[in-house]
Formats: sequence, C-alpha cells, structure tokens
Amino acid sequence: MPINQSDNFHTGAELDTDDRLTATHEVPEDRDNENSLRPKSIDEYVGQETVKENLSVFMKAAKARDEQLDHVLLHGPPGLGKTTLATIIAAELGVNIKVTSGPAIEKPGDLAAILITLGRKDILFIDEIHRLSRSIEEVLYPAMEDFVLDLMMGKGPSARSIRIPLQPFTLIGATTRAGQLTGPLRDRFGMLFRLELYTPEELASIVTRSAGILGTPITEEGAYEIARRSRGTPRLANRFLKRVRDFAEVKGNGIIDSGIADIALSSLDVDTLGLDAVDRRMLTAIIKHFGGGPVGLETLAAVIGEEAITLEDVYEPYLMQLGFINRTPRGRCVTPAAYEHLGIPFPGNGAKDTQQLLME
Repeated sequence: MPINQSDNFHTGAELDTDDRLTATHEVPEDRDNENSLRPKSIDEYVGQETVKENLSVFMKAAKARDEQLDHVLLHGPPGLGKTTLATIIAAELGVNIKVTSGPAIEKPGDLAAILITLGRKDILFIDEIHRLSRSIEEVLYPAMEDFVLDLMMGKGPSARSIRIPLQPFTLIGATTRAGQLTGPLRDRFGMLFRLELYTPEELASIVTRSAGILGTPITEEGAYEIARRSRGTPRLANRFLKRVRDFAEVKGNGIIDSGIADIALSSLDVDTLGLDAVDRRMLTAIIKHFGGGPVGLETLAAVIGEEAITLEDVYEPYLMQLGFINRTPRGRCVTPAAYEHLGIPFPGNGAKDTQQLLME
C-alpha cells in the first residue's frame, strides 16, 4: 500500500516556531521516529476505541459493497495519530493513499493535479484541511459530491467551463481546529470523528510497544513514568522515550526504569504531570500578576510573551484537562489544584471567588 506525498508537502503544524520538548506539533525528528514506530493495522492502533469500532464497521461495509469509503474528517489536538489512522484506513482497505496538507495546496490547479491521479477507491489525505483557501474549496465540493472537476479554462469572454470525471475516491481531512472549517466543507464529510487525549495506561502500552521496536529494555514502571508525563499525546510519549533511552544508556545500565525516566525528564524540565517551564510560567503569571485571575487571554499573552492563539490552542487544553485553569466570561482563572502543584499558598476566599465567576 504505497504512500504518495507531494514534493512540497508540509503541514500547518510544522510552520509553528514552538521548539519546546513538550510541543505537540511534528518536528523533523518525529517524522523519522513515527515512520518506524507507526502501527500498521487497526489492531495495533492503541486507544480511540469508539473511533476504531465505528471505522471498522464502515470499512467492512464499504469492502462488502465494493465501494469507496465515505469521506472522513478527523479532528482533535495535534500528536494524537490522525495521520497514522489515515494510513491504517488505507492499509485496511487495500488502497493507495496520497498525502498533502492545506498550506501545500496553493492553487486550484495543484488540487486538480492530485485528484486526477487518484485511482478508484484511493484515499486523499489532507492535513490541516481548515487552511484550504476558499477558491480551492470550490473545486473540492463537486469532487467530493459528484466525483467531477469543474474547471474554468481561459479568461474573459472566451472563458469556458469544462467538467472532468474523477474516479470515486475518499477524502480524509485532519484538523486541529474543526471550528475553523467552513460549513459547506464540513457538511460534505459523511463521518466526523474527534480523537481524544490518551490515558496514562494507553500511553504506557504505546511506550512499551515502541521500546520493543527500538530494542530498548523497559520496565512496566518506566513505561508508566514516561506515559504520565506525556500530556496525553503519543507523539510526546515516543519523543520522551528516545530522550530517556539516551539517559539510560549513558547514565544507567541501558534499562529504562522509573528512576532513570524521572532523572531524564526532570533534567529536561518536564515535571511529574508533564508541565514544562512555559506552562508553569503561564500559571505563575496569572497568580503573581493577576491574583489568580480572571485575566483576559490577550493580556496574559502580552505578559508571558506568547501569541494568544498559541496559548489557547497549545497550552490551555492540557492545563484545563488537569483542572489547573478555568475559562470564565471575564477571563482565565487558576484553580486551587494549580496553586498546590506549584507549591504556592492558596488564598482562603479564592475558591468561592472562582465558583462565583463560573456562575456569572
């Protein structure tokens, strides 16, 4: 099952300048890492059980009818395996997959060139699909609905429309910002699946499997120590595994246990819950400068020197999952749990104030 990637392939996530170890976007190191560690079948894919069960039903039905799979939209935080799941779908269906991204498709002709080369029931995977321009979406609509390309040839009075038939295909779109998809594009997907953050137990299974592929001895406790600091993200778990392996080989006996995992990740400034210096600086800024909140997103971004959209998309989801931050109509507030984690005394009336803000 060949995977075809455009020569100018890049994802929107790669454009992010965030180079933190805990950044969930893909970096060049991850690309080689994930290619070797990526599961090849639906049975090897850990987690996302509901998504897997439903997809298995839909894929079996499509194969039984000898039809292409309906168009699929995968959305959720970065690093959860959207690209991996797309390649697994292609492998399970026994079809080819072509991989590109929204920013890589600059002109309608770029998309047309890809669509024309698709065979019957092949898959086109578009990462960061919300970044497609409106003109390209207009070309995509008839392709998704009727499997035809409507193109304008020429300009001015001599311009004419031509219709090119396409082979029935499946579009799999992936996005970290489903809310930015236009309504007409979202409505053309027959299946929409949200990928959720992983539990430490699921990540421990992934770490153990990856360690086996890398030929690195690892204990159950060592796998769990890496997993619980990985912010619910398989990409981070595999990235941490490689760094901990280096520590185990240089400062240990080559075996990853909980002790060496703790030493390695603590040295890399990743604490017991997976927070790094930037996360802690964000929480501390709300406490020290704004009395625990509320504070507006733009104001907070200015104080810590980050873009507001980066705070909202990269930092906040995990901090909210931990229960360290609440969003209120008046801004962001830090919870008592965050005070405790940072070792800062919590003001006695803060809990009441936070509850009142949430109710306003």
